[in-house]
Parts: sequence; C-alpha cells; structure tokens
Amino acid sequence: MDLDVTADQHDLLTLCALRAGDATLDWSLLARSAQRPEGLAALLDGQLREDSRAATKNRPLLQQALAAGLDDARARVDKELAEAGKAGARLVTVLDEDYPANLRVIGNLPPFLFYRGQLDQRDARSIAVVGTRQASEDGLKRAARMARELVEHDVVIASGLARGIDAAAHQATLTAGGRTFAVMGTGIAAPVYPAENRPLAKAILASGGALLSQFWPTSGPARYTFPRRNVVTSGTTLGSVVIEASSTSGAKMQARLAAEHGKLVFLIKSLTDTQPWAKKMLDEHRAIQVTASSDITDRLGRAADIERAARQRQQLALAGL
Repeated sequence: MDLDVTADQHDLLTLCALRAGDATLDWSLLARSAQRPEGLAALLDGQLREDSRAATKNRPLLQQALAAGLDDARARVDKELAEAGKAGARLVTVLDEDYPANLRVIGNLPPFLFYRGQLDQRDARSIAVVGTRQASEDGLKRAARMARELVEHDVVIASGLARGIDAAAHQATLTAGGRTFAVMGTGIAAPVYPAENRPLAKAILASGGALLSQFWPTSGPARYTFPRRNVVTSGTTLGSVVIEASSTSGAKMQARLAAEHGKLVFLIKSLTDTQPWAKKMLDEHRAIQVTASSDITDRLGRAADIERAARQRQQLALAGL
C-alpha cells in the first residue's frame, strides 16, 4: 500500500537523511528541535536554537549538509517510504499528536517511528518486561507470570521481540488476552529478527498489538541497533521490570537507561539476590525490588492521566530549552 505522509513529515525525514561528508546529524537533537514552535522551519534554515554541546557540534554539520542540497536525502526518504508502504507500515513523528506520550519526555527520543499494527492510548500505561536471551527455565516462567499478572491489572506489556525473556513476556501476554507491542532492533520492512520469532510477530499483529521501529525501514540487524532499541523500549513505557540479566546483558543497560529517563526501574528479588549490579541499583535507590506484581501496579496511574501528565512535562521541557 502507499504510505501517506505530510509535507512536514517528509521534511523531518529528509533532515534525518542529510549527511555532511561521512557525518550524520544527531537524530535526538533534530527530534527535540522539531517540537519547538516553528522548529521544523528553523531546522530547514540551518538553525539549531538549543543551547547544548550537541547543538554546537551539529550546527555546522547541518548548515554544510543543507548547502549541498536536499535532493539525495529526499530520494533516500522516498525509497524508504516506498519499502515501508510495501510492508504495510505507517509513520508517526514527533510532529504528530499520536506520537507515544511516554516517549516524548525523554531527552534521547527518536524523531520518528515506523510501525505495523495499531498504536493505542492505553500504551501510556505500559511496562517493559525484559531480560536475557539465554534465559533459564525459571526465568522464562517468571517472565510469563509477571506479564500475565500485569495484564490482569490492565497493563500493556512492551518488550524487544528477542528470544528468551522478551519472547516469553510477549507470548504470555497474548495467551492472557492482553495487549503487547514489540520494539524492534531492525527496520520495519526488514525480515523480523530473530527468524524464530516471526510467528510471534504475526501473532502480536493479529491480536491488535504493534511492532515499532525507530530505524530506516530497510535497516537490518546491526550491533548498534539493539542498544538503541533499548532506549525506545524504556522510553515508550512507564518503567522496566528486569526478570533475569547478567552484568553484560542488554537488559542491564535498559535498567540504567530507564533510571536515566526518570522511569520506574523494577528488579525482581531473585535478580537482586544473585546479581551484584542489581543489588547496587537497589542500594543506590535507583530501583525498586519486586516480590509481587502489586509492587508494580500500586505505582501506576490511569492511562489518560499518564498521557496528560506526559504532555505537560513535555511542554515545560520545551519552554525551558
């Protein structure tokens, strides 16, 4: 199908596709700047009004790239949009009302998301259930039980569609009749990775859930894409609950990111009892120990209230830029 995009959406994507020599622009800086009043017009004029180290570094790059012309960048965008359309995907950007409310309030937000399935206002009341790919049987059971109990309290479950804990959380949510969305480490038009979870991805879509990607639609898996995926998995949710993760796990990184984002960080007791990094986060009061799902649900509000608060926080943040 054809992917309908507005002129402003196309301009934002074009800015993301610009290059100054071998350098690309800081996408999070573009996302923050585009949300300001007349922000997109200022960017297209080579202006970065943010007072930050990132802006100082990117300002000459933006001006150099704009001076070289937009033709190549626009052609790249058109190609990617065509592939997204073939995959049945849609686009939401920071310029749009339906951009996820929780994601707007983090500093390193992506300027756009391509998605398949449906976005939903209920996603404002979501928790990421994450953990290692090399999960133990106990870990898989804990992930499934946690997802199931959260669903009973109308919590939307997010995860990263990886094997192990992620897949167990998604599947348990589907089995319980809940809503889940997956944040992908690949482009929305690329084959689902890992291949073993392609049936799971189809089941998420069939249930009314969603697959989200912050990358160009044709992007394949790469070493850098999965840490970036963790940023969005944290950002789109109210908090992350880590089920099982070693000191080198991406889930440990997500716990750190969630704390940096000002999100809730939940670590189940079996993790804090066995992993020094988890105990340290607990001791430093950067995480909450979980012995029952009520330790999470008691701290969550209603989706509509959460979305309204997120919008207010975003407006205050932009006013202070």
